[in-house]
Amino acid sequence: MVKELPQSILFCCDHNAVRSPMAEGIMKKFYGLGTYVQSVGVYNDLEIDGFAIAVCDEIQVELSRHKSRSFDEMAALGDDLSSFDLVVALSPASQRRALDLTRFFHMKVEYWPIMDPTGIGETREIKLSAYRQSRDQIVGQFSKLWGKPSEV
Repeated sequence: MVKELPQSILFCCDHNAVRSPMAEGIMKKFYGLGTYVQSVGVYNDLEIDGFAIAVCDEIQVELSRHKSRSFDEMAALGDDLSSFDLVVALSPASQRRALDLTRFFHMKVEYWPIMDPTGIGETREIKLSAYRQSRDQIVGQFSKLWGKPSEV
């Protein structure tokens, strides 16, 4: 059964450089702007990953202008975590951080076990294949919950 899209969703992962920006970009592109979508990381110590940019370009999702940020930076910029209907953690570390930060809020935190492609492969093609697998896991989770994306 297809669920109704949340009004606001926050995707989080370890560094806000691969999985959460991919989820944010794909959500915005394929499900429209009716849902407020953002992404953060536990840390902000990496720039957006070039392989993530490349595999999202393949499906016309623009990530090159993404600026990584952490939960702490999000709060400093005035984005209140309690304003999101749903927080989706894409890594165990981000799930722990999200649950810790939301323990006083009445909100839903989900964990989606999306593969971390960053340490896989020696060659460019093997690395791209791993990143495509992570991207496709995200698209598959979206399709399962909210129906087939309008642009895919």
